[in-house]
Amino acid sequence: MTRHEVREAEFLLLYEKMFREESVGEIITIHETDYDFKCDEEIETTVNEVMDRLSELDAVISKFSAKRSVERIPKVNLAILRLAVFEILYRADKVPQNAAVKEAVGLAETYGLEPDVKFVNGVLGSFTRSLKENV
Repeated sequence: MTRHEVREAEFLLLYEKMFREESVGEIITIHETDYDFKCDEEIETTVNEVMDRLSELDAVISKFSAKRSVERIPKVNLAILRLAVFEILYRADKVPQNAAVKEAVGLAETYGLEPDVKFVNGVLGSFTRSLKENV
């Protein structure tokens, strides 16, 4: 799988998990059985790690989302932002900051609307600038 395919699968699982009570592993099993969904251990691990850090990730998103509280952010955007912030904070050794932002914007272009793209880009832009200022 390409890095893009991995990230898209992670996003889709994070998004679906917002609506389901089943564990990430159970959701993966359902998709692998019923659909042509490819998943590996890295994807499941990442999604579980994101789910374990939701409050921390949402606090970051909330801090840089000046106009919307986390509760009011569309779920597609929230799943994209959670994954991108996670990658920036915890996978910097594997995923460069600019790649995480670029992929997040690409996911917003694919799964959202034009305002969603601007919103995701704006939140991540503010977040990454703050990281550079604190270095």
